[in-house]
Amino acid sequence: MPSPPIGIGLMPSIWSAHRNIVYKGFIFILTYLCYASYHLSRKPVSVVKSVLHQNCSLLTLGVGNWHNISNSTKDDTWCDWPPFDKSDYDELLGSLDYGFLFAYAVGMFISGHVAERMNLRHFLTIGMIGSGILTATFGLGYFFNIHVFAFYVIVQIVAGLFSSTGWPSVVACMGNWYGKSKRGLIMGIWNSHTSVGNILGAVIPALFVETAWGWSFVVPGIIIGSLGVIVFFFLVPAPEDVGCPSPDHLGKNVTLDVEAPHSQTTKPELQDKAGSVQILPSASEETPLITSGSKDKPVTFLRALFIPGVIEFALCLFFAKLVSYTFLFWLPFYIKNATSYKAEASALLSTLFDVGGIAGGILAGIISDVTGARAATCTLMLLAAAPMMYVYSVFGSLTFTHNVVLLLVCGLLVNGPYALITTAVSADLGTHKSLLGNAKALATVTAIIDGTGSMGAALGPLLTGLIAPLSWEYVFYMLIAADGMASLLLIRLVYRDVLMMIRRIRGLQ
Repeated sequence: MPSPPIGIGLMPSIWSAHRNIVYKGFIFILTYLCYASYHLSRKPVSVVKSVLHQNCSLLTLGVGNWHNISNSTKDDTWCDWPPFDKSDYDELLGSLDYGFLFAYAVGMFISGHVAERMNLRHFLTIGMIGSGILTATFGLGYFFNIHVFAFYVIVQIVAGLFSSTGWPSVVACMGNWYGKSKRGLIMGIWNSHTSVGNILGAVIPALFVETAWGWSFVVPGIIIGSLGVIVFFFLVPAPEDVGCPSPDHLGKNVTLDVEAPHSQTTKPELQDKAGSVQILPSASEETPLITSGSKDKPVTFLRALFIPGVIEFALCLFFAKLVSYTFLFWLPFYIKNATSYKAEASALLSTLFDVGGIAGGILAGIISDVTGARAATCTLMLLAAAPMMYVYSVFGSLTFTHNVVLLLVCGLLVNGPYALITTAVSADLGTHKSLLGNAKALATVTAIIDGTGSMGAALGPLLTGLIAPLSWEYVFYMLIAADGMASLLLIRLVYRDVLMMIRRIRGLQ
């Protein structure tokens, strides 16, 4: 058993009374801040895009701290930052996103495997400090007047690898401390760190973007690196590390809730009352994926992949995250080009998408807890998001009010399913009953689901960079199609959810 971190050992009196409750609250807050800082460090690229290449005819020569400010006003790229001053700037900016996100996706599969096999506190510390250094390094390109594209794309690739350490680590920590009871609501509230990080990642860089954009990266880098130091001294990855009881991962009444292929009857009293994700049992679900002798050992990647429901939700997240991350990396740029707002105003307005995302994550968690139907909840929100994105593309730029309202609604519907899958669903599947109470699959399952989703997250911004020069209308068609595919991939699980809810209704009659 790992020893408690140094910081906890120096403050025994704080943790003496109500140890378990205090620790759970502390882990909630600390992991919340950690992952908010990860998103804070990813967002600056989307904010700075609008000044790396912009409409220089709208600016006055001599305004702003530009690298080639003495050039003739006849040069309509005088305000751009080489190498993003050429006609292929969309592809170059898209490549920055793709380099980061592809490395992030590949790193996610590796991180899940490593996180299960080393101290999560050390792993998360390394990831956060490394992410801070790489984020700040991108900003140093401004101060050292670097105009080599290879520098920026290599920094983004390495940053993506370090950034992949975050999600498996924080979800594993939360899964270790919190059981199935009200998991959707708790994880929905906790997952607002994603939107809060995106908001801070837009607001803080926006303060510097029009004067010295390098600070838009350096300041977030300092923040996440500093939090990494705090993690090293204070994070407690699991309850047993400090003598607290482990939560109930199986739930008190969790068994099969839908008729298995080889079974003719299913007793109503054996239904899951904990509101966890409902997966139709099969012959493989009847057979434990681990043996009693390996209960406390990490689960292999292959075994985690065959936990019922992992593949469906992973593929669904591929398309759901494609949509979410396209908004994350391109929304400020789109708003600036579709409206008359400047870079700072566009960045601040884009935060409303994430404000809606906070409400969406919480709402999805509550609905799925009450109904016990995680897949159906995701599908309904995905189906509603598709037409809403079209409405935003047509009417969002008409007035400020249209933009605000539609961004809030789109954020709610787009990020709700994404938040539910990456938190409550991942935690449910990582502590699936076929694992016999073993929580050692949490990071691996989380990595499989979010790693697959991150492949889509890498593809979306890249395609946007290629499609946007033709028309932003085509970009929105792509996003609508991706949402439709995400909902189709959950049809089998939605069918199971419907059967489960019908049985519950009949049981109450």
